[in-house]
Amino acid sequence: MKKITSFITVSLLSIGFITTGCGSTAETTQQVIDNKLDLAIAGPQRSAKNKARDIHRHPKETLEFFGFNSSMTVVELAPGGGWYTEILAPALKGSGKLYGAHYPDTGEDNYYSNSRRKLEKKLAENDIFSEVVLTDFTPRQPSTLAPAGTADLVLTFRNLHNWKEEGVLQMYKDAFAALKPGGIMGVVEHRMPTSQSWADNQKSGYFPEDLAIDLAMQAGFKLIAKSEINANVNDTAEHPKGVWSLPPVLRLGDQDKEKYLAIGESDRMTLKFYKPNN
Repeated sequence: MKKITSFITVSLLSIGFITTGCGSTAETTQQVIDNKLDLAIAGPQRSAKNKARDIHRHPKETLEFFGFNSSMTVVELAPGGGWYTEILAPALKGSGKLYGAHYPDTGEDNYYSNSRRKLEKKLAENDIFSEVVLTDFTPRQPSTLAPAGTADLVLTFRNLHNWKEEGVLQMYKDAFAALKPGGIMGVVEHRMPTSQSWADNQKSGYFPEDLAIDLAMQAGFKLIAKSEINANVNDTAEHPKGVWSLPPVLRLGDQDKEKYLAIGESDRMTLKFYKPNN
């Protein structure tokens, strides 16, 4: 069983659940929430390749840990190719709202603009994504992820290592502004072992857990809980090409491929913060 460590007791309302009292009404509401997420995870909008990664990325368990439900207003930060967007968009469609806070298209031929264009193309090709609203997120610069004070949940998956300390702090500040009081900030990130030096390994793709927590608290967040849902004890984080040595990238190609496939995807921290009411 995966371990969850709780730090602060928060009411269900403050983490996004709306209780309707005991009995059948509450049970029915919860069933609808669960069914929409289950249907989205199993849905045809997801490729077989993406579904195969569920064993490593644990989307249902991760989203449930963050308190996700289908009536929320959710911000997904830097959604990249849309792996989680494929789940969040149908789970929220018609009952909630999804903002994809992605890198802006500046018209240049670079990673950021090309990534935005690819995501826009993906969203336009399937009506299941028709309600997704894209906003602009520029690393290390103040960005409006969603209208201020409107989001119930802000999520970032495997991104912190791209933004360095100043960028991560700014991201947290942007998320804090977007969230309602009591809203949740959910973080999943490749975890650097405490035995490694952050100063010496900033290009490894891993990020220190203590630093991720400290920067969030500097931005005003409070830590609720940690989870080991996405932990991988087989990952030492000591690889020639950093985290990209592991699947799904396998940057070394056929060199030690079976070894890295056996390790699986990275060891990841899963952190849950909330925005205080005052």
